[in-house]
Amino acid sequence: MSIAYQIIVCGSIVPDPLQTLEPVTGPAGPALKNEMMLPAILDPWASHALYEAANLTKNAPGSKVWLVSLGPKAKLQQVMMTVAQKVPFELVALDGPASGFTEAAEVAAALADAISAIPGLDKSKLLVFGGWESASRGAGATMQMVGERLGITDQFQGVDELKIAADGSLEILERIEGGKHQVSKCAGAPALLGWATGNLPEPKNNPQVGMVNMRTVMPALQKAKPVKLAGEGLSFASVSLPKQLRETKIVKDKSADEIANEIVEWIKK
Repeated sequence: MSIAYQIIVCGSIVPDPLQTLEPVTGPAGPALKNEMMLPAILDPWASHALYEAANLTKNAPGSKVWLVSLGPKAKLQQVMMTVAQKVPFELVALDGPASGFTEAAEVAAALADAISAIPGLDKSKLLVFGGWESASRGAGATMQMVGERLGITDQFQGVDELKIAADGSLEILERIEGGKHQVSKCAGAPALLGWATGNLPEPKNNPQVGMVNMRTVMPALQKAKPVKLAGEGLSFASVSLPKQLRETKIVKDKSADEIANEIVEWIKK
């Protein structure tokens, strides 16, 4: 493998899933209660994309990874203190909202503009990675629109594995309906991959990697470009937690088939 890739990973921050999230309607529209107080993490879908990108650079000498992230600057700094210890990357920060109530098209436009502004970007070596969906809002459309704005038509969603041949061609394992996979082939970069879970474990914390990353992370956060997402034409009728329904019934001396039939009938209702 002789190609040195430029790998852009798009990923934002989300509230820690172990926290209780309560939607509220504020003056600016829907939001989460005490959102700025909630501990945050890098979106798990984007995390897989970042780990896969870092793994690819090990096998393609000279390659480089950028993490383009849109979120509140204070929260980004908090999350980067941990993420920076995982894998080497250069941060491109955008200071703006990262909630699940943002419009995917506006987020895609901001990310695409930030990617296009990266100095020395060579589209013949460009691979854009991101989460297939998101833990904050599973729109499943943001990465596709990022690719369209960058003029990348070779796009693959639900990716679990990427192999690069000696000639630079890409072999991609994509999820499809019915719990199956399909193998797709691409002549080479540029390409966009929306990652599912991949097959790599989470890297261990490496303080030395963290120290190197923080030399560029902190300046990137200081000069983070403010991004205002207007949400024009977007409205929410209401925001609320899913309602819980529990119906308990204790029955003795029934066969498994009878219980199963009763459950099926209950579901049909």
